[in-house]
Amino acid sequence: MNKSELIDAIALSADLSKAAAGRALDATLESIAESLRDGAQINLVGFGSFQVKERSARTGRNPQTGEAIQIKASRVPGFKPGKALKDAVNT
Repeated sequence: MNKSELIDAIALSADLSKAAAGRALDATLESIAESLRDGAQINLVGFGSFQVKERSARTGRNPQTGEAIQIKASRVPGFKPGKALKDAVNT
């Protein structure tokens, strides 16, 4: 499912126009991104939680040359599915 298909599904399920569903989805995704940027954790009961994970600096290898390279520390978004989502996928 891509973004436009998700917008169609939201519009149908919530009895909204596609434009309103698109704005709602964009606002939701923007709010999640802003909260993660600020370091907050987002918990959606039954669905899952989004959090920021810290990756430490490490030494990697250039696959073409085999040369050692330094990879900087970074923050990456993570998602942990909730029990209800896991159960829905496994039924």
